[in-house]
Amino acid sequence: MTGTLTPDIAERLRGDVITPADPRYDDARAIYNGMIDSRPALIARCANVADVIAAVTYAREADLMVAVRGGGHNGAGFASCDDGLVIDLSALRGIRVDPGRRTVQVEPGCTQGDLDHATHPFGLAVPAGIVSTTGVAGLTLGGGHGYLSRQHGLTIDSLLAADVVLADGRFVTASETEHPDLFWALRGGGGNFGIVTSFRFRAHPVDTVHAGPIFWEAADAREVMAAYRDFLPTAPERLSPFLGLKTMPSTPPFPPELWGRQVCVLVTCYDGPAEEGEEVLAPLRAELPPPILDGVTTMPYPALQTMFDPLLPAGLQWYWKGAFVADLPDAAIDIHLEHAAQTPSELSLMHLYPIDGAVRRVAPDATAWPARDVTWSMVIAGIDPDPASSPALTTWARDYWHALRPHTADGGYVNFSMDEGADRVRATYGANHARLVEAKRAYDPTNLFRRNQNIVP
Repeated sequence: MTGTLTPDIAERLRGDVITPADPRYDDARAIYNGMIDSRPALIARCANVADVIAAVTYAREADLMVAVRGGGHNGAGFASCDDGLVIDLSALRGIRVDPGRRTVQVEPGCTQGDLDHATHPFGLAVPAGIVSTTGVAGLTLGGGHGYLSRQHGLTIDSLLAADVVLADGRFVTASETEHPDLFWALRGGGGNFGIVTSFRFRAHPVDTVHAGPIFWEAADAREVMAAYRDFLPTAPERLSPFLGLKTMPSTPPFPPELWGRQVCVLVTCYDGPAEEGEEVLAPLRAELPPPILDGVTTMPYPALQTMFDPLLPAGLQWYWKGAFVADLPDAAIDIHLEHAAQTPSELSLMHLYPIDGAVRRVAPDATAWPARDVTWSMVIAGIDPDPASSPALTTWARDYWHALRPHTADGGYVNFSMDEGADRVRATYGANHARLVEAKRAYDPTNLFRRNQNIVP
């Protein structure tokens, strides 16, 4: 414990304060990654912005480690901590859509599914990730990429403003015109600068998409990867296909005869009618052998966003390694195939998410996210329900990642990183790191918000 507890935090909050003696404690401290088993001294379940200010003030006065929880999805476990104070925002789930202005105001406890549910009736969407249980706050502050990135950019590229509680307890709004240095830092710099209590996004017209997974045998993976690499630069930005090396899940709706087989998959999303989507995919399909399973169909956008939810419930063991990738030469494909064949579990995977197109049309120094000239954000994730598998998951992901280092750019998506230290943070932000340090010194000089991919002031 880094500070001294005082008895009055419960008197300052409208929301609940949960201690280790509370029967709700174990449920309250659980986060998405079951590999993380932190035991905070206090969990402050904030009911409103005033509670957030009170909790930040209390933590500062008591000299407590602070962890901030939105959706609780962070792979490295930064949504919790040992001995300190978890400021839990999960009850703050208000959303207001303005269909006329095509904007949406989102509180930090919202998940991606909450956001999609609110915007879809208006034929709108905000670019986000691929799992609906992901928290909007952490996803956004780390950058945010998914099915709409090639067409509409990163999540931060649709962020218009953010309300923020600072380390000294002040409440400010950050935008292009108010505290623009803070607004710049929030767009990719993580939770280093304060606690965002509301996000205002630009929404985009998105309704029905032609989308879904196409699976090939692992024996065809080399051909699929090479064809995908060559096809992507020619693909219209309304199409966003990501590539995966994984195992066919042993569960419905997948055919039982395919369960447990190693596969290569393209998960496609075309924002438009089926006829156009198939026309766009036709040149790629023509280059490849027949798939063993083709799940591409027309569906509401939120249905695509929830497609993988049943396979990835909370509480699994996760070990992540991320990197930015500019090119996919044959030598890198060979490494992928070698390590993917050694997968330690059925759920473990490698994904390449395209972040070209609209992402590249933003200057590298326009936001804290610097990777505006690469092609993919890669994640290697060891995943399994059994805690005893953790060493094998970790070893496989690390070995796979290290083998690919000659073929990856410096740094990677902070939301795909474990707690990897200051050198990795500097490499990730590159030329933008010095400006992030300046923002940190201005808004959190004592480093109260350090339970993150930390920018050291």
